[in-house]
Amino acid sequence: MSELPVSIAQHYHERTKYHPETISSKGKGIDWDSQPVPFKEYKVGAKFDLKPYLKDNPQGTTQEQTKSWSRLSQLLLLSYGLTARMETMMGTSVYLRAAPSAGGLYPAEIYLISRGTPLLPPGLYNYQCRTHSLVHFWESEVWSNLQAACFQHQALENSQLAIAITAVFYRSAWRYEDRAYRRIFLDTGHLLGNIELASALADYRPHLIGGFADEVMDNLLYLNPELEGTITVIALADQLQEQQNLPPTPTVLPSATQTDYPEIPDGQLLNYLHGATKIAEKGNQDFDSGKSKQFLSEKPLEDKYNFPFCTKVSTTTTPIYWEGSSPQRLPLEALEHTILKRRSTRNYNGDSLTLKELKALLDFTYQPHHYFGQGLDSSPDYFDLSLIETFVAVSGVTQLEEGCYYYAPQAQELRQIRFKNFRRELHYLCLWQDLGRDAAAVVFHTADLKKAVSKFGDRAYRYLHMDAGHLGQRLNLAAIGLDLGVSGIAGFFDDQVNEVLGIPADEAVLYITTLGRKTSS
Repeated sequence: MSELPVSIAQHYHERTKYHPETISSKGKGIDWDSQPVPFKEYKVGAKFDLKPYLKDNPQGTTQEQTKSWSRLSQLLLLSYGLTARMETMMGTSVYLRAAPSAGGLYPAEIYLISRGTPLLPPGLYNYQCRTHSLVHFWESEVWSNLQAACFQHQALENSQLAIAITAVFYRSAWRYEDRAYRRIFLDTGHLLGNIELASALADYRPHLIGGFADEVMDNLLYLNPELEGTITVIALADQLQEQQNLPPTPTVLPSATQTDYPEIPDGQLLNYLHGATKIAEKGNQDFDSGKSKQFLSEKPLEDKYNFPFCTKVSTTTTPIYWEGSSPQRLPLEALEHTILKRRSTRNYNGDSLTLKELKALLDFTYQPHHYFGQGLDSSPDYFDLSLIETFVAVSGVTQLEEGCYYYAPQAQELRQIRFKNFRRELHYLCLWQDLGRDAAAVVFHTADLKKAVSKFGDRAYRYLHMDAGHLGQRLNLAAIGLDLGVSGIAGFFDDQVNEVLGIPADEAVLYITTLGRKTSS
């Protein structure tokens, strides 16, 4: 029986895999003179400076205004704000932000859309990270256009603010070429992880909207469709306003599945896939009906893999405690500090983690309901976690045998599928990066791409990578909160990961997160 034709998303995934025999021929070297600037500048528009509201009681505002401004200022700083600036030998500055980005290229832009509030007149705003300010570059009522673009999504009915995350494709493609599309959505997932947690700190509730008419959104934000595109929309519900306390709403809509496509030259694959994953303005899309319930972010009723006769280790544990250590013991103070000090680890010392630490990392990432008592969302929005699987390669965890494990989040246990120390293989699989070799544990997020496309069309490729990045960011922050080392890896030998670790062949590897002990500086 002949195989069914693969969709463009599957074709893209195969085309952008790294292989040992071809990795050296990938790319033509980096042209440092053409490195893109990782932020936009709007020279026209009213500026709203958010820096004063990082301090207590700025002059010229009422107590109520100060509180509202402070909440918005905190949310944006912790989501994508500038957390450090480093000077280079070339005399230029490198800016580090709250959310990690592959190569420090920061392809995402954050736009704020206002329906019209006491603080923010109606219109479009761009967040300027370097000055921690908002630029009101379009002063007009645009909310009805936003609702139309999002097919009258329920979360936009009563909310007054929305976030739109866009990507400037060249910022990542400059270095990673066609494979950059993967990284762009992983980076967006990191950002979504920050927005989710920062919203809890600032008394907002973000409602993800992954299904929207792309061209309508791009036009609404005045984007150049050849260079950039809207990635996701977030309705920002104010939890201090009773009418905005909304129930969970659908996050996804399917796109078409394209199996009839031309030969696409290298260098054009990214833009072609983005076009193919768009949702048209006109069609049968409808968030505002009973049918939309099927597109609520789903959680599996049971874990996918239950290998016979395998060793099973419970991961139930005491949750990470995020309250501050100050005399006032501010709620979630430690989480805010963790977001601001987060850095990707460059070197591990090879020492082991404890099983208790690994359990805590998994608990914060996959069991959010354990943190409801600390003020965090017990059921944060994802696109569809039922499509994501997690495997952990253990090289050095006390009281845990070396090998590869499947993590079963419903049962809260690790199930061993292969017995071996994989340090040498992990060094190779991670493109000979020492992070893979020296990490104590390496987490792999995977998905059955064929199943995902059959469910959501080619747009599933976006959803999968954003969800993997979101999970990866929770791992990031849990590790930093426990004073451990952590670093994400999006470059790896795709097929060899499955072969070496014993991961089923139909699981496409999306993302890798390395965990370990940091080398002393």
